[in-house]
Amino acid sequence: MIIGNPPFLGGNKIRQELGSKYVDALFMLYDKRVPAFADLVCYWFERARTLISDGKVKRAGLLSTNLIRGGVNRKILERIKETGDIFMAWSDREWILNGAAVRVSIVGFDYKEVGDRILNGVPVQTINPDLTGATNVTSAKQLEENARICLRADEKGGPFDIASTLAQELLNIKGNPNNRSNTDVVLPWVNGLDVARRLRNMWIINFGVDMPLEKAAMYEAPFNYVEKHVKPTRANNNIPRLRDNWWLHRIPGADMRAKLKELNRYIATPAVTKHRIFVWLANPTLPDHQLYVFARADDYFFGVLHSKLHELWSLKMCTWLGVGNDPRYTPTTTFETFPFPWSPGHEPKDDSKVVAIAEAARELVTKRDNWLNPQGATEAELKKRTLTNLYNQRPTWLDLAHRKLDKAVLEAYG
Repeated sequence: MIIGNPPFLGGNKIRQELGSKYVDALFMLYDKRVPAFADLVCYWFERARTLISDGKVKRAGLLSTNLIRGGVNRKILERIKETGDIFMAWSDREWILNGAAVRVSIVGFDYKEVGDRILNGVPVQTINPDLTGATNVTSAKQLEENARICLRADEKGGPFDIASTLAQELLNIKGNPNNRSNTDVVLPWVNGLDVARRLRNMWIINFGVDMPLEKAAMYEAPFNYVEKHVKPTRANNNIPRLRDNWWLHRIPGADMRAKLKELNRYIATPAVTKHRIFVWLANPTLPDHQLYVFARADDYFFGVLHSKLHELWSLKMCTWLGVGNDPRYTPTTTFETFPFPWSPGHEPKDDSKVVAIAEAARELVTKRDNWLNPQGATEAELKKRTLTNLYNQRPTWLDLAHRKLDKAVLEAYG
């Protein structure tokens, strides 16, 4: 029997912590068995699975952060289910040791020899790869009709963001050599905190996806700011593309920009948040990579996303933070597997059920906006009026607005 608490290291930090030589050898040894970017603990799970499958060990019990349940990490538990079975698990437990507080999963697995299965201390018929005992939603497939709607936003990769006072100074400057306004490259900017709390009126300098240096320099004052504040931070970057193209954002979100180009507004949700909140953002606001955006501008689509059905689905299909235990929205597994009442883009615009969802969604947003920004409120009062605080309190009027929306969405599904 193997019992252990393997070391944890996030998949995106393995190379920088262990070095390229070690990681390249590790990837070669576990090629096609452990996915790229899986957390380090997954290699211990796969090693134990192999020993059980080869008949050298009968049973294993290992501890991991609760991230083992989702994303690429879950592939390891799926492999365990293919060659053996999970007979015991605690899917999500608080773990405090030497002052460190994380959320952990405990997994016991064997070669399908144990008949009884215990999940979170309760007997169950089966334990799924996401460490649940109900319907195995992890087998849901991505839907082609949902592709290219939920998009990764912009990742700046440097101090391109600026306060509103500086933004206004740059916007007021005239006389660029190209005779263009700085409004082309100085845009409103929103990240996850702005959505969960309050808009801070932040702005960002943005030279698009691939604007060449010669063209960017024509926007003289914004370019000079980036040259002074961003270029030094990129000078020692070991990625040539980022070092050499220092005036461009790290990941400018080309697909997102192309999809949002013709829309006057779009939907956004924080990647990680306690409550699954959706909001409208107006173009040309540039969203940060802490947000996922949806290339839709209609109230019906907003309403389905903000329904209880989609919230529950997202909680089943998302990944979780090991610390804090907040759900992380994952477009490929959470959104692209979610079945809408009608395929996106094919919903009947004048159908009474579509209209009812749209009306309920507009009513919800209007009431929320009125609460967030009441007339005559002081600055101190406004600081307390955030979407997170609102959904923590969930007053009766908000609950009723969501119930009305949920009823309309359920009727659309029949």
